[in-house]
Amino acid sequence: MLVLITRWLVITVAILIASKIVPGISVDSLSTAVIAAAILGIINAFLRPVLLILTLPLTVLTLGIFAFVINAFMLLLVSHFVPEFKVDGFFSAFLGTLIISLVSWIANRFINTSHNKPHGNNRQKPDFIDLEQGDDGKWR
Repeated sequence: MLVLITRWLVITVAILIASKIVPGISVDSLSTAVIAAAILGIINAFLRPVLLILTLPLTVLTLGIFAFVINAFMLLLVSHFVPEFKVDGFFSAFLGTLIISLVSWIANRFINTSHNKPHGNNRQKPDFIDLEQGDDGKWR
């Protein structure tokens, strides 16, 4: 649950950063950014996978760049649901999507690494099995 809230806050900050950098994106208040991030998360959880599957050949053909086009449409869709969150056009949505994706990726790298660190004496097990043969000929 804490990870979900943290990612929600990361998307909120990413939306605020995108609104400061991209001229065609505006957010009226912090609460608007929080609501827009929540709706973007819901849309990305339910609608985006369907659209990615339907457009998979085009996404593969464009080496994944078309996924950014889908993300831009998702951002435009959020702007229709949240009146105080405005995206002027597709180009603004595309640039906003790039910034939101970049900020989210950077922040999630820090979030994921903090969860993967060992705590105290609880060392992480390696991803491989290390076998060695003992003096008696048995594998351990």
